Amino acid sequence: MRRAQCKGIAVILFLMALFSSHLYAQKKQDSKELAIEKMIMARSYVFKAQTVMPTSPTMNRQLTSDYDVKFSPDTIISYLPYFGRAYNAPMDPTKGGIQFTSTKFDYTQTARKKGGWDIVIKPHDTQDTRLMSLSVSETGYASLQVISNNRQPITFNGYITEKKTKR
Repeated sequence: MRRAQCKGIAVILFLMALFSSHLYAQKKQDSKELAIEKMIMARSYVFKAQTVMPTSPTMNRQLTSDYDVKFSPDTIISYLPYFGRAYNAPMDPTKGGIQFTSTKFDYTQTARKKGGWDIVIKPHDTQDTRLMSLSVSETGYASLQVISNNRQPITFNGYITEKKTKR
């Protein structure tokens, strides 16, 4: 009889541990989603690019260097690579990629019905970039499409993270 009671108690303890770990994971996920929402609503976050998908029939590429776009309410700083067809090459070879700082732009943010956001940015003070379309999931995964005046469109996949404060 005692053996059966010990097994029953062990099963109950196991189920309690399993349930509490599930609750902890859910609470952690909820806090991450709240942090993502807070960053998006404040317009203060960084898109970190992990993969790039050029329009041309080349394969997707994993990015091994640190590429990002920093968003704040009054400034966008883009530091992204470019792979694909450019119709006009820059005169300065250091101006390759999608690199600019914009302080004049339209920023439209729309919440999706099933969670996440669609964000459209139209810079007015850049040479080449005409439109950036950012799709963010509620967990922070994101896809950024860049449409240029002189290049084929390109898409980056990555995630949203908070901006690092300077010390």
